[in-house]
Amino acid sequence: MIRIKRAYESPEPGDGTRFLVDRFWPRGVTKDAIAIAAWLKDAAPSKPLCRWFGHDTAKWDEFRRRYTAELDENPAAWQPILDAARQGTVTLVYGARDTEHNNAVALQHYLETKQS
Repeated sequence: MIRIKRAYESPEPGDGTRFLVDRFWPRGVTKDAIAIAAWLKDAAPSKPLCRWFGHDTAKWDEFRRRYTAELDENPAAWQPILDAARQGTVTLVYGARDTEHNNAVALQHYLETKQS
């Protein structure tokens, strides 16, 4: 199972293995408070793609398409997540305010297609 959770929410035992999947560290969150197994910066969208998207929900579908293309080009970036998911629950940790239109949501959907 692959879950998602904001970095500002407290870790819980049911989160399983937690991975930060943002390119930038969430502002105001300490390393101890976030309780992650790894920070997978390369699993996050590229800086140019993030700038282009700018959390504009009108660009969401195109963002997902472009991000999927980036992920397809770099399986080593996300493979540790799938490896951990085969062992148990995984939580993708992100910092964005928008809980429906962010890279963790897109990454979760992408990884679910890879699990099948």
